[in-house]
Amino acid sequence: MKLFRGSSEKPEQRTVSRPAGQRLTRRSSGLGEVAKLFESEETLCVLDLGSTSAANIRYLTERGHKIYSEDLLDASTDPALVIQDEQGKPTLDSKLFLKENLAYSGTQFDVVLFWNLADYMDESLVRPVIDRLWSLISPGGVLLAFFHTREAGPDSPCYRFHMVNNDTLEMQLIGKREGQKGPVTGGFQLQRVFNNRHIENLFRDFSSIKFFLARDNIREVLVVR
Repeated sequence: MKLFRGSSEKPEQRTVSRPAGQRLTRRSSGLGEVAKLFESEETLCVLDLGSTSAANIRYLTERGHKIYSEDLLDASTDPALVIQDEQGKPTLDSKLFLKENLAYSGTQFDVVLFWNLADYMDESLVRPVIDRLWSLISPGGVLLAFFHTREAGPDSPCYRFHMVNNDTLEMQLIGKREGQKGPVTGGFQLQRVFNNRHIENLFRDFSSIKFFLARDNIREVLVVR
């Protein structure tokens, strides 16, 4: 696993492994900020970049907003994406990936729920995906992302997030996929750990960025287009 060192956060508590499908509850300061937008009487267009969540659909539609859902993490496992780079090492074809995903011609989003995607997606796709999202977010629109701190550990399980209320999420463990080997508890392995500087660089084209440090070794980030 490639680690980007330099994080200054102190360890607090580690996430405990749970059976796939079981849900944990966590408070989210970042979601609390985004939820202020959801209370608007104006209809917002929201992109949820995780597998379909009935809870998220219900939460947003009850408030009169439109929601689009796309599971980019699952889509990134398509074997057809695997190519070789200039050194002959395997990588993923980001152009093909973006041709088949995040194709919303003429649609702009007010809110993107990026969740923990950057930590678990193959590195070759992270920057192209962020660049595509920048073009899809309306000026003044926001993106909410979660990043692990280095104290989280390489076997940190991958969760799907479901909105319960304005500042509370349920975390559903994504189980191992068929044929997956190794000690990883969830279905996807943590690929890297970003420190603040790397996160700021990742979102360098956005107008502002705000950090929230949670107690479960998660750094929440809210960026504005």
